[in-house]
Amino acid sequence: MRYSDLMNSLHPDTVLRAAETLDSIAHRTPIFTSRTLDDRFGAKFFFKGEHLQRCGAFKFRGAYYAISRLNPDERARGVITFSSGNHASGMALGGALLGAPVTVAMPTNTAPIKRKAAAGYGAELVDCEASEREAVGERIAKERGLTVIPPYDHDDVIAGQGTAALELLEDQPDLDLLLTPLGGGGLLAGTCLAAQAGIGEGPPPNVIGVEPEVADDGARSFHSGRIVRLETVPETIADGLRTRYVGERNFAVFSQRLTDVVTVSEAAIGSALAHLWLRMKLLTEPSAAVPLAAILEGKIDVRGRRVGIILSGGNCDPRAAAELIDRAVSL
Repeated sequence: MRYSDLMNSLHPDTVLRAAETLDSIAHRTPIFTSRTLDDRFGAKFFFKGEHLQRCGAFKFRGAYYAISRLNPDERARGVITFSSGNHASGMALGGALLGAPVTVAMPTNTAPIKRKAAAGYGAELVDCEASEREAVGERIAKERGLTVIPPYDHDDVIAGQGTAALELLEDQPDLDLLLTPLGGGGLLAGTCLAAQAGIGEGPPPNVIGVEPEVADDGARSFHSGRIVRLETVPETIADGLRTRYVGERNFAVFSQRLTDVVTVSEAAIGSALAHLWLRMKLLTEPSAAVPLAAILEGKIDVRGRRVGIILSGGNCDPRAAAELIDRAVSL
């Protein structure tokens, strides 16, 4: 399918429809502010607390919405996905609420807290290598007649993820900038669509995606105008962003609507996580700290602007996060 065809199937109205379905199902998560950051950077920051979403991440939105769109027979047969954690938990809970058995092809290096969460919500976990998770998922889907709902390259998943930004814009209209982490691109693509939904009286906010330097496939793709694939799964503390490439649907959306993609160092992610945990008392996962890391590293000019940041999730390995924070505060 051509990018133009993919773009025609995704537009702001798809996010508005998803919001109707998710109303009273997904939590309307709170917005947090930081006077310290406002004073330091001469801006106004608004953090959307998706780490307090059901399952502890924005991923519940897209997972539930995608399952809700299946017909009764498809739900009864079950669904399968391939995920390193948060999408797996969102699928597992969504399936439990909607009567759809869920199977997950899960990399063996998934954080234990995310593995336990998905299993706790009732998902069947099939262990695999990170580089093989999609192939394993597709094979099992054919063997069992399951419907595949991937983590990000899916119209309904994208629409569901966009509802987080839609709520942020409804609560804080007229933002100048809207920042999200970038892994496979579901949250970023949905955010781009939500930004065009006409919330507020001013022009739509500029949307910027942020990813780790060692996982820069999104930045390379955006700046080259084509999807660039990394040869190996990137090793970053932001485990929710360990993708080798962005989805085709996601790229079709954000390549046309995005302002920029910037990358940040592992050290900056640690510093951002330390600020969120120690100063703002927000127990997010490292992936959620990536946009703030871009601010701390001076990658984005925010002075005089109203800046929205989506804190994508809070499901982290506490020991790994503690070590990261300890290194950051010791510098």
